[in-house]
Amino acid sequence: MFGNLGDIEKWVYPMAALRFLSGLCELTGCFAMLWYGTVGRALQVNGLLALVGPVILVSVTALGLTGLAGEVRLWRMALVVIGVGLVLYGSRP
Repeated sequence: MFGNLGDIEKWVYPMAALRFLSGLCELTGCFAMLWYGTVGRALQVNGLLALVGPVILVSVTALGLTGLAGEVRLWRMALVVIGVGLVLYGSRP
């Protein structure tokens, strides 16, 4: 399922850890919504989760680009950064 764990590049571990942390935040938010049980509190929790998502996206992308720094041409890295910027721009309220 995970392949040979010895073959995983060193930058993949922190990227996966950030995504795992993001998932834990989402699950915690889910349980917090159920715990409070009101639409107002659920929207507040959702607002906090909306802040976490872009931070994780940018952090994981930055780690990935750092790991690829010597392997990918600069213009391709710039395209990835522009793409992430467009995703963030397009998802703003």
